[in-house]
Amino acid sequence: MDVDIEKITSLSERDSTHELQKYLSSVTAEQLTTLITNTALKGKDIGALIKATFKGSPPSVADGVSRRALLYQHCISLCDSGDLQTEVASDIMGLLMLETHSLPGPSLAQLASLYVDSIKAGMMGNGKSLELFPTILTALAGTEALAYGKGELSGEEYKKQLINTLCSSRWDPQCVIHLTTMFRDVPLSPEELQFVVEKVLRMFQKMELQEIPPLIYQLLLLSSKGCKKQILEGIVQYFKHQDEQQKSEQMEGENLDVEVQSIPQDQLRHVEGTAILHIVFAVRLDYELGKEFLKTIKAALGEPSRVLCSFSIALLLSLSRIQRLEEQVFDFLKGAITKCFKDEQVQQGSKFLQDLVAPPCSVSSMILETVKNSVFGWDHVTQGLVQLGFILMDSFGPKPGPFGKTTEVPNSLARSPTQLACQLGGQVLLEGFKMHEQIRGEILEQVLNRLVTKTASPVTHFIDLLSSMVTSAPMILLESSSKVLETFDQLSYLPLSTVEGLLKAVQPLLKVSMALKDSLIIVLRKAMFSSQLDGRKSAVMGFLLLLKNFRVLGSIASSQASQAITSSQVQADVHSRYNAAANEAFCLEILSSLRRCLSQQADVRIMLYEGFHDVLRRNSQLASSIMQTLLSHLRRYYEPEQDLLPPMKLEPCISAQGDQVFLQEPLAHLLSCTVHCLLWHQGLQARKPLIEDEEEDDDDDDEGGFQAELQTMLESMTRRMVKSELEDFELDKSAEFSMASSVGVRNSIFATLLMGLYEVLIEYNFTTANYNKNCFEELLQLFSRYQKLCEIVKEKAGKGRASSKAPRSLLSLGFISSLLYALFRDSTQSREESLSVLRGSADFMRHAVGVAVNKIQQLEETGHTDGPDGHHADKTFHHLCDITSVLMWRYTNVPPAVEDAGKKAGSRSVSVLCLEGLLRVFTTVQQRHPARLAELLGTIDALEEEGEPGEGLTEKLSFYLRQFQRSLLTQLSGGEEDFSSREAQLLVGVLAALASRLEPGSPQLDQMITWTLKICKETSFEDVALTKGLLSLLFSLLALQRSPVAELWELCQDIHSQLGDIDQDVELEKQSHFNIVCMKTAAPTTLLVLAQVGRLLDEVDWLIALKKSQAAVDKSNADLSQAPGQQDRVLKAVTLQLGTMLTALHELLQTALPPGVCSDTLLRDLSRTYGLLTALLKYYIQLCQVPSRLEKLVKLSGSHLTPQCYSFITYVQSGEGNGGGEKKKKKKEEDAMMAASVKVLRQTKAIPNLIFSIEQYEKFLILLSKKSKVNLMQYMKLSTSRDFRINAAALDTMLQEQQEADSQQTPVTQSPEVSQQPRKKKRKV
Repeated sequence: MDVDIEKITSLSERDSTHELQKYLSSVTAEQLTTLITNTALKGKDIGALIKATFKGSPPSVADGVSRRALLYQHCISLCDSGDLQTEVASDIMGLLMLETHSLPGPSLAQLASLYVDSIKAGMMGNGKSLELFPTILTALAGTEALAYGKGELSGEEYKKQLINTLCSSRWDPQCVIHLTTMFRDVPLSPEELQFVVEKVLRMFQKMELQEIPPLIYQLLLLSSKGCKKQILEGIVQYFKHQDEQQKSEQMEGENLDVEVQSIPQDQLRHVEGTAILHIVFAVRLDYELGKEFLKTIKAALGEPSRVLCSFSIALLLSLSRIQRLEEQVFDFLKGAITKCFKDEQVQQGSKFLQDLVAPPCSVSSMILETVKNSVFGWDHVTQGLVQLGFILMDSFGPKPGPFGKTTEVPNSLARSPTQLACQLGGQVLLEGFKMHEQIRGEILEQVLNRLVTKTASPVTHFIDLLSSMVTSAPMILLESSSKVLETFDQLSYLPLSTVEGLLKAVQPLLKVSMALKDSLIIVLRKAMFSSQLDGRKSAVMGFLLLLKNFRVLGSIASSQASQAITSSQVQADVHSRYNAAANEAFCLEILSSLRRCLSQQADVRIMLYEGFHDVLRRNSQLASSIMQTLLSHLRRYYEPEQDLLPPMKLEPCISAQGDQVFLQEPLAHLLSCTVHCLLWHQGLQARKPLIEDEEEDDDDDDEGGFQAELQTMLESMTRRMVKSELEDFELDKSAEFSMASSVGVRNSIFATLLMGLYEVLIEYNFTTANYNKNCFEELLQLFSRYQKLCEIVKEKAGKGRASSKAPRSLLSLGFISSLLYALFRDSTQSREESLSVLRGSADFMRHAVGVAVNKIQQLEETGHTDGPDGHHADKTFHHLCDITSVLMWRYTNVPPAVEDAGKKAGSRSVSVLCLEGLLRVFTTVQQRHPARLAELLGTIDALEEEGEPGEGLTEKLSFYLRQFQRSLLTQLSGGEEDFSSREAQLLVGVLAALASRLEPGSPQLDQMITWTLKICKETSFEDVALTKGLLSLLFSLLALQRSPVAELWELCQDIHSQLGDIDQDVELEKQSHFNIVCMKTAAPTTLLVLAQVGRLLDEVDWLIALKKSQAAVDKSNADLSQAPGQQDRVLKAVTLQLGTMLTALHELLQTALPPGVCSDTLLRDLSRTYGLLTALLKYYIQLCQVPSRLEKLVKLSGSHLTPQCYSFITYVQSGEGNGGGEKKKKKKEEDAMMAASVKVLRQTKAIPNLIFSIEQYEKFLILLSKKSKVNLMQYMKLSTSRDFRINAAALDTMLQEQQEADSQQTPVTQSPEVSQQPRKKKRKV
């Protein structure tokens, strides 16, 4: 029969359901499902039909229950088919949900099984029917008992079993999002939720990339139920894996020269960006989610590779925009960055650690990768990147040193963790500036603000950043030129170094922006009349920079005139000829402004004189104007009358104000500037035919005029300065040089000026002499005058009446290089006769090498030298190479015995000066040019004509190391009378400087260590400085190969043998592993050994901390047993290191160390040792286990350490610090020593700290014994009571002395020395 829907609905409207039930009973299942299908497809009356069916199928009747079950099953499949309209399907699901709780348990179980089977089969379609599944599961959980297999389960247990089955089965990737959405509405226990989350996270790998963000969104909504940590970790791990996969594919593609990409990079980055947005949005709504993420990240800091990656850092930076999390995020990132750099530094300094632990993951590379990835539309990350960059630069930038000064290290040579963190901040900002237009203005503004406001601390790192920004995007900066102009207004108030850096950084902009240039000129002109000296110096510096960089038409672009502006910077070459012509008027105008400086303070004038030579080098067309200016100014102080002596007027060079006398004109600097400009100009004239430069005749005449006049003036000056005696300058031996009187100050200024004049004339005459013998004789006469004056000044300084600080030499580095070559290496036959004049003066040669050493020292400390080309890094390095080759040749080819014959008493030999120079050169190159050491050694090779041209750095180092080794062996193999302690120390220093660059693991390093060990074991010179140097060299080399614990133990035995035992009745066997340790050197060696023990304790501390943090991460991940072999390896090394150090300390504890530094350092190291033992116990308490190695270590500490600690404390407190070797002490000295030691004991905390450390160690031993059921306390003796002690032996002695004193009371008082000495001997027995 046909089923009539209208009849069903009309029957359902009646109060009685009897007829409706009867009618529905007559309808077959097929008819009913067909009716429901047709009605649902039409979209009309389906709700009324379902309601009527429910009403006519009461759950109390079996027929009704089966009809209801049929209805549910059919409607579920109908909704999943996708044939229905969305609204219709939603109405159907809503009606079914209302009646779900009336279904009996078996029907619910049947429906739930239907869902599970559909999901397994992948037949969920659009997932619309899943809206009903949570209601079914909720109803199912409420039933009391359900048949399951052969038994019964409660509804809750049945639901749990269903979810477990569901999560264990295979899911179609298309329905994962629907299922995750569905589980949000299911009441889940924590265990069930974990099943679900783990399943969804496993499905990430099988899903399409575009479906990941919506799935993450659903997971984050699900996280409100719990498992926040697991969800966030899973998301991070997924993207971390994707990034690693893409990197490996990229590398594989580069190797094969093909593109291999399973996922396009831009697509992955966009998905990551969307995921980050979802997480940030979720955290804004649920603060606990953010807290959980930070907690997870912080917990994994011990092993950052687990959670830190480019994605997680980007997420952190996005979360930093939430105010409540901002501070925590940046604190964590700062901590992670510094920890990463510190771990790298610790590992790089120890081969022992490198062999044990894999290199840490680089957080800095992850951050830079995040910056690179942010170009893919990650606008929500960029603000955090800017903030992070400035936080790093502000927190870890250079700090002001004493008196506001600081030694700057170039940014490229950053070595310490703080310097590297600051450098990373700069890289982040620079890369962000290049990539993101929207943050450029903010970065520029903040950089300029810091340059203006941070006047009390160095800002070189911000200047470097600004310079890089100008180079990378000059046009962008021109758009923000108003901010640069505002900064220019503050120039006269800024420190000089800041002004110099700022102007050099913005120099390229001045070439393309007339407005900027004009504004700067106005600011500099105002600064020229500033009331502050620094303001005027800033003006001079600014004008000189402009003169250097705005070249006049026709200037020679010679090899010397290297431009500061690189090709990558902006160059105004559109109208270059017009600009160059216009520049001439501009430069002449600046020169007229600078002439005013010639009437200002000496400091301003010195700056001007030092800058003129660089200006000429880069702007040769200004030569005439500059030379005329210098010549006219020099005439003021020159005596034109050829017969008058002296030729220079020194009186006008000083001025007085009341009782104060000060320098007004730095005459020596003026003459130096004039001479260098003249010499450069003469060289330029000689090169002109080669350069094919056309000059006008008028210019040639002008230049020839001042050139001839200057040459005549300098020749006359030389001749008359040779004739002038010191008395002519009122500077003879009777002159006063006291800085307390105005006459003394005046004479000191005159002496400094005169020494500078002599030096300048020496340089000029050597350069222009063309190896003329007569000129060199004059030069030596000048030097003898200079030397005589130096001796007078030195003598007065020695008597404390003058300033002891010698003025800096005005000789240029280039001249020193040429002079040293001429003195020591020049073998040209035609020059032999003239050079023999100079070589005949040992003082002159010694002075030349001494000045070279001072120049190299200045280069090491500041990175530049005085004089021409002093700030030109490349030229300075080449001069350094030339000087090094000469010094090396001189030291290795001239035997000291030949030289010592003509040496004055008290003066240093040239060989020792050469060696000192070599040591300073190697140290300077290591600090300033570490990558160019091979180039330096190669230059020496080229001049020495030794070594293979293709040799690497290690081979070159090995060659020179062998030379210096031979020199040291020669020193050590000679007798005491031939031994030079200073030379031996310098040789050890050179060996240390070169050996530090040997490749770890190379045979050359092994040979060096073997040789050093042999020297230390066989040398027996009683020289403290040499001993310290050799042992320091040994320890630094061993750190590159292995741990030096074995050598430390042997050294401790030698020290014990030399200094004696704390118990004077004990006679020791004489042991001598290292002959270098003797009675005189034992105490200094002890300090070195203890310093090494401290370093090894640091390494052990680092390893224990690493293991603890890894254990914490493993524990949180329930993975404590991971990699047991690796854990055993590290812990085994820790136990062995501590065991060997305990044995070494056992020796020192029995040694009669002198009171003071040695004893205090030993007590502090012992406290640290017990602290580390305690830390190791705490680690094993977490594991609740006691390996046999640990048990042996505890036994060793109980037998070899703790009892000796208390004996040593008693020894220190008793004041018996005479080392067992000195038996005769006067009563007064003993009392003074006792008083001093009591005072030290009152002030020190070393002993109480040690006792506390021992007691803490014993406390945790007891705790570990209880937890592990292993009695570790059986190896420990009870601690000595520290409150009340009676030393029986000391008490007997005191009683005996008192009895003897009572029996010997006579009117004649015996000398204390006589009465006490025999008793002391008796105690010795």
